[in-house]
Amino acid sequence: MNNKYDDIINLPHYVSSKHKPMSLEARAAQFAPFSALTGYEDEISKTEKLVEEQVKLKNTNIKTYE
Repeated sequence: MNNKYDDIINLPHYVSSKHKPMSLEARAAQFAPFSALTGYEDEISKTEKLVEEQVKLKNTNIKTYE
């Protein structure tokens, strides 16, 4: 049976003669989570606090500015 990668599956791992291997820290940094929208979480928290305060005020029958 011929598999798609039979011609390359047993080749040795390539090692560049021009570039030294990347450190484990640098490799890990490539896959670390990142915040695509900086400040987004802070804005969400601010909005959440404002909404919670408005709900509290409505529950106590105090007029809110909307």
